[in-house]
Amino acid sequence: MSQSRPAARRPGGRNARVRERILAATVELVARDGIAGFRYEEVAECAGVHRTSVYRNWPDRDDLVVEALLHYVEDLASVADTGDLQRDLVDFLLALAAVLDTPFGQSLEQAIHSARQTEAVQALTKVLDQRVAAMRRRVDSAVERGELPPVDSGFLGEMISGPVHLIVNRGVRPFARADAERIVSVILAGIRATAPEG
Repeated sequence: MSQSRPAARRPGGRNARVRERILAATVELVARDGIAGFRYEEVAECAGVHRTSVYRNWPDRDDLVVEALLHYVEDLASVADTGDLQRDLVDFLLALAAVLDTPFGQSLEQAIHSARQTEAVQALTKVLDQRVAAMRRRVDSAVERGELPPVDSGFLGEMISGPVHLIVNRGVRPFARADAERIVSVILAGIRATAPEG
């Protein structure tokens, strides 16, 4: 193989792949050690890249952790709108449970409940706020279409996601689609049954 031929450049290319490896390594280390125990110096070795690649892209440790967290949990900040509210909420709960049931998800739970409000935890809070906003938009569209009576979307989100945290964190059994369907059915039935007539 000729050493003189320049490497072909692709959109995103090597730098994008290096960044992905660094973010993945950060997630892996946070899952292993928690946010508080995360050591910036280990990232390059775990990612299989040169240390300068980490420092050049993320001169600040907290910036790296924040970006990795946001990158990993961005799917949690969305709720699909297929036109079937029951299905969309069930799928949302299954995605939430899948993330919570990983070492990384458990580290996030511990970080959120710790008293230490680092930038990383504040970023997590931002993701959760985005999730609440996404839930509000989905519920508001369901109300507009007549799928639901007027309801406090924040309350609905808390009611359906609370049992997921409980089941996953207790670790008694895996969270299954049947669990998600039961939770959503009971909550939606309760909202419809208690809606004021008029």
